[in-house]
Amino acid sequence: MPSLSLRGLSEQTYAGLRDLARRNHRSMEEQVRVLIEREVGLAQPDSLERARQWREHFSGRSFPNLQSDLRADRSR
Repeated sequence: MPSLSLRGLSEQTYAGLRDLARRNHRSMEEQVRVLIEREVGLAQPDSLERARQWREHFSGRSFPNLQSDLRADRSR
């Protein structure tokens, strides 16, 4: 399995990563792996193409204002 070593992280970045890992109940290594895999997955051409297709699919549509609908429903 390939591995990666990172050098030169700022103390602030390192501390933020440590806190993020702790909040997600992960080791720092696991948290870094999750973040990298997520970013790489989002940057893949097929992901970008799917996002473009969804934007195209919904373009020109109007969506209801749910906040005003909820307020109207609650005032009945």
